[in-house]
Amino acid sequence: MKKIIMAAAVTTMLAGPAMAGDAKIGIILGYTGPIESLTPDMAAGAEMAIAEVNASGAFMGGSSVTGIRADSTCIDAAAANAAAERLITSDKVNAIMGADCSGVTTSILQNVAMANGVVMISPSATSPALSTIEDDGLFFRTSPSDARQGQVVATILKDHGIKSAAITYTNNDYGKGLADSIETNIKAGGGTVTMNAAHEDGKGDYGAEVAALAQAGGEILVVAGYLDQGGKGIIQASLDSGAFDKFYLPDGMIGESLPKAIGPDLNGSIGGLPGTDSPGNAKFKDLVSGFKSDGPFVPESYDAAALIMLAMQAANSTDSQSFKGKVMAVANAPGEKIYPGELGKALKIIAGGGDVDYVGASAVELIGAGESAGSYKEIVIEGGKFTTVRYR
Repeated sequence: MKKIIMAAAVTTMLAGPAMAGDAKIGIILGYTGPIESLTPDMAAGAEMAIAEVNASGAFMGGSSVTGIRADSTCIDAAAANAAAERLITSDKVNAIMGADCSGVTTSILQNVAMANGVVMISPSATSPALSTIEDDGLFFRTSPSDARQGQVVATILKDHGIKSAAITYTNNDYGKGLADSIETNIKAGGGTVTMNAAHEDGKGDYGAEVAALAQAGGEILVVAGYLDQGGKGIIQASLDSGAFDKFYLPDGMIGESLPKAIGPDLNGSIGGLPGTDSPGNAKFKDLVSGFKSDGPFVPESYDAAALIMLAMQAANSTDSQSFKGKVMAVANAPGEKIYPGELGKALKIIAGGGDVDYVGASAVELIGAGESAGSYKEIVIEGGKFTTVRYR
């Protein structure tokens, strides 16, 4: 199948003057900050969906879609809010693909998106609190809640014969929600959590935190942090002191920069992140050119952007108040199943009065108030690389 033009080519193509009725989608991710090594590929995934829709010529009578990037920083709520405000008030975006980290996503939703009535679809904000937060029907996510991830972590640890674990988490909404979910599920399965403690990002020395975790003990250290920040520091300090030599890495810790930074001492550690071996994911990989198709939350970013555009088509409107009620309809049955590379086909079906069931790259099925039911891939680090073991 012909590769879809990506990266700089997409940006160039989308930079032309907008037509009347054209749509703008803000792509707000942490291009700086503790997951900055992950976000370029996530943005490219969203821009791939936009390029595919534009190439089809089937969006809202031939209108086009422009993607506009903005930096969430992942951790600075004030900066994220200001960036989102500029997207909405200055750039006049009709919807937001993002944000990424749970804390800034929550802040943007409560302080900017709801005030302006703008739809957000996050590919990676996983805090359980977002399942029940007041959102005026504007918030959706293509990633599963960490309530689900906690179950998966506990199952993987149990299957590896690990009965006791210490947990350290980045001190924010994402870290605490995930750590609490992991602890609850480990205990429910008969295991022991020796300690569950926060760490702050941006420190130069994590010796005190690691000493406390080592004193509590445990067969493995679960590091619910960020791969380019405190999580990496915790692991390095643990290895340097001999406190722990095996780690469990949740989604925020998985990316190529971590094994490169830590080296061979990370081999043998395990982890997991949202992922699927579905037919749609295989199609997505075949289409991708110029970025990593299997990077964390990359398929989910493609799907988030795709759902925004399909919902606009279903409502025949780029106004969030009109199309927010169509997101669940295009994401779920009934309707013809739609995979990556078929967005033009989906737009034509919708324009003709038909229904679509968007499956996408991450086997989309939105449940509850609009979040992914979620499947995960279990990984192990071997030879300095992440290797997928199985899907759960």
